[in-house]
Amino acid sequence: MLHLDIIDGKIWIQQDGIEVSIANELVNLGVSKQDIVLAFDPPLVRQFTNFAVG
Repeated sequence: MLHLDIIDGKIWIQQDGIEVSIANELVNLGVSKQDIVLAFDPPLVRQFTNFAVG
């Protein structure tokens, strides 16, 4: 299952249940990591990823 939202111009990945990380696939397609929020991670954990905090 995959659930993405676009909020304030950023891609929020709510759920990523596919074999290949959708975040990495988006980066490979040219989307900046600062435009991707790993929303399935708690806000305190997001600061330690290379992706946007939200």
